[in-house]
Amino acid sequence: MALADQAAFGSASLSHRLLRGGLPPFFLADDLPEADLQEWMDAYWARDIQKLFRLERRQSFQRFVELLLAASGGLFEATRFARDCEVSRTTIANYLGVLEATFVAHVIRPFTTRRATEILAAPRVYGFDTGFVAYYRGWQELHREDLGPLWEHFVLNQLHASLQTREIHYWRDKQGHEVDFVLARRAAAPTAVECKWSAQDLDPANLKIFRRHYPKGATFVVAHDVDRPSVRRTGDFPVTVIGLKDLIERLRLNHRAASRQR
Repeated sequence: MALADQAAFGSASLSHRLLRGGLPPFFLADDLPEADLQEWMDAYWARDIQKLFRLERRQSFQRFVELLLAASGGLFEATRFARDCEVSRTTIANYLGVLEATFVAHVIRPFTTRRATEILAAPRVYGFDTGFVAYYRGWQELHREDLGPLWEHFVLNQLHASLQTREIHYWRDKQGHEVDFVLARRAAAPTAVECKWSAQDLDPANLKIFRRHYPKGATFVVAHDVDRPSVRRTGDFPVTVIGLKDLIERLRLNHRAASRQR
């Protein structure tokens, strides 16, 4: 479910969408029994995995899926998953490829121009649905600190649904400064998108460091509580604080303009 779908299903509660996820049966349910999620996982294994990929070790694969969803949005460390699932790093890489091919996981690779200070290879991996992420983290109700990570997932879902592109990256340097999403089309300046649950949470420090290296391109902070975009100047570059719907419209316009220039 994207933004328009949520309106069609008759719920304006974003926190409900984040907790229940975007699969209609779970979104509409009053409660979310564990048996329903396990049934979905069992069907995923039988219908998608066995038929298409013929994996043999169901227990280790499903353990990997559960651990990945619980750690969703973080840097992917194959060694840790290999140890916890009692399989090799090669098997974990194969499992991740299967999840990416079936869109149960979104592998977000780093944006880099091969600078010595940048992370070059380690991806961040996001689960496909906020409901499953919340469930495997043990969240039955959401607290203030839970909303930011799930909002980041929701923004990524909307970017994929609306822009129909996989050219979405993140940026991180070796000192730990990070930008959530970077949209980088060939020969175009990178667009930086930082996700904040509330506009009051804006801290431009990481964006400043990113723009020190990449001074050209639009810079956005997307928050759920912004009704009208505003521009704040941070050092030598402007930051547009914006809601998700308006962000998508801006990015679509930028994409069309870039396409006409090719």
